[in-house]
Amino acid sequence: MSDRTSGNLLNDPRVASTGESFENLLVRDGIRLERIVSRGQASPAGFWFDQDQDEWVAVLSGAADLQFEDEDAPRRLSAGDFLLIRAHRRHRVVWTSPDTDTVWLALHIDPRA
Repeated sequence: MSDRTSGNLLNDPRVASTGESFENLLVRDGIRLERIVSRGQASPAGFWFDQDQDEWVAVLSGAADLQFEDEDAPRRLSAGDFLLIRAHRRHRVVWTSPDTDTVWLALHIDPRA
């Protein structure tokens, strides 16, 4: 198990100079809560996430454009926005704000749990 017992989701961004920051906050059987901090990162051209688990994401600060393979246009997510990405629904991050941290909260849920 990997649990972070305290902290601040917005005032402790820890962005790596070479890319996004990923931090597990809580891990239990069938679930993983992760904080992601992005600044200008996007998925590589032509790359699509295709995950075995459901993922509930919320943007706490900043903004991002998320594209689903089965939709014509990306969705803009701003602070306070959330959505559920079902397992195997192909998606990619098209854009994150280059001037400010985009702080995501991602809950990965194993559908078999």
